[in-house]
Amino acid sequence: MNVDDLVAIDIHTHAEEPCCSPRVDGYDEFQAGMAKYFKNPAGADGMLPSVQDTANYYRERKIGAVIFPVDSERETGFHRYDNEDVAKLAAENSDILIPFASIDPAKGKRGAREARRLVREFGVKGFKFHPTMQGFYPNDRQAYPLYEAIAEEGAITLFHTGQTGVGAGMRGGMNMRLKFSNPIYLDDVAADFPDMPIIAAHPAFPWQEEALAVATHKPNVYIDLSGWSPKYFPEILVKYTNSLLKKKMLFGSDWPAITPDRWLSDFEKIDIKDEVRPMVLKENARRLLKI
Repeated sequence: MNVDDLVAIDIHTHAEEPCCSPRVDGYDEFQAGMAKYFKNPAGADGMLPSVQDTANYYRERKIGAVIFPVDSERETGFHRYDNEDVAKLAAENSDILIPFASIDPAKGKRGAREARRLVREFGVKGFKFHPTMQGFYPNDRQAYPLYEAIAEEGAITLFHTGQTGVGAGMRGGMNMRLKFSNPIYLDDVAADFPDMPIIAAHPAFPWQEEALAVATHKPNVYIDLSGWSPKYFPEILVKYTNSLLKKKMLFGSDWPAITPDRWLSDFEKIDIKDEVRPMVLKENARRLLKI
């Protein structure tokens, strides 16, 4: 990857479509609900971009992309996109894709072994957690063996925070519990694993100030700005981006729910200092990812 030639690095893109197995019952309805929530037709007709589609799309735009699946099999029953498959496809498109993985913390020591193998054998640089989809509090000690493996391997963690479009408007919210994704729980993780980089994903509605507090207080906590159009960013988030957290804010789109085209266009229109824009778009991620 020639980072100098990239216009930005998107720290938050999804590998949604299982590559090696058919969709399970309920997955079409789930993706249709997501499409309705985000006003994005990607899931409405049963089709989502493959990892290769994503690589082609981002290559055309000269944007690097961190890509990951979400291991939520235990809570949703949906087959996860295998971590190895994502990593292999990322390796085939290493000029543009950066592989992250996802492991349900409930897998305990087995998950910890998988994490070590993915870093050592497949070049995985980080791990995505979705507390609401995976049904756990980030500071649950059950997750600590997995965090220990990630920290010892020098990898990054990325946690969904705030409300989610997953299950939004569906019966019972698809049994998703928003409480798990309050970013204040990352404070314990950051204190217990002070050398492990932690990314709090999304403007964390309705807990934006908790996320800002944790990122300000803990040196190893960053915030990615994915999942929202920048035109909806709360004023306090813009203020912190321009000041205390200018070196810790990261561009992310949440592809395919939100496209980088839309995010970048709206980002140009908000009041971000000229010297801060390149930090958010690329330089902070470049430093964090060590690329």
